[in-house]
Amino acid sequence: MKKLVISGYGKMGKEIEKVAIEKGWKIAAITDNAADWKSKAADIKTADVIIDFSMPAAVMDNIERAFELNIPVVVGTTGRHKEISALKQRCETEGKTLIYASNFSIGVNIFFEINKKLAEMMNGHHGYEPAIEEIHHTEKLDSPSGTAITLAGQIIENLERKNVFVNHNSNKAEELSIISKRIAGVPGTHIVNYISEIDEIEIKHTAKSRRGFAEGAVWAAGKAVKLKGFHYFSDILFNKL
Repeated sequence: MKKLVISGYGKMGKEIEKVAIEKGWKIAAITDNAADWKSKAADIKTADVIIDFSMPAAVMDNIERAFELNIPVVVGTTGRHKEISALKQRCETEGKTLIYASNFSIGVNIFFEINKKLAEMMNGHHGYEPAIEEIHHTEKLDSPSGTAITLAGQIIENLERKNVFVNHNSNKAEELSIISKRIAGVPGTHIVNYISEIDEIEIKHTAKSRRGFAEGAVWAAGKAVKLKGFHYFSDILFNKL
């Protein structure tokens, strides 16, 4: 039986615990702060994988602890996307294992693929102005969401007229607007619009619960035990390795 450490025991952590047990995992330890990592060190060392859905302020320390123990880590904590390139390099040079996603929902990752393709198709059609809207629960600390940042990055990469995203309405031609809303009880909704004077194209993903995120993270944990290096969840999910 594979052993799992859950790092971060908020709503997502509790959902991951439930799904992992259903899938036959043994929970080696649950950590929610630095003190837990110390007091449960012996149990943590027995784990095959660590899943981190903690806080933006804590995630880098948690990754460092996983690296020190040479335990593969699956990271769904967002808000620290600027550190991704450094983590990639460390995995390559030090032989560590990290699977990352701004969103572990299978549906959202299919949504990402559609978003990339749509941006490619819209590149030559300058009459359409793209924008992103994301809606999350009031407890979500980062804004815009990691998922919205991923969507924006895909659009900027494939749409030559956009160079940067901003977290507000913008009329500047080179800026891609992300509008963030926080409403109690909303697991997550993301909308990508292309608006012209004559029509509007919209793609949308609405999460009904946290279950999809948890199932994706636990599935990724099963893959992590067999991998080395840094991998995006989508690359594993769609066999792009």
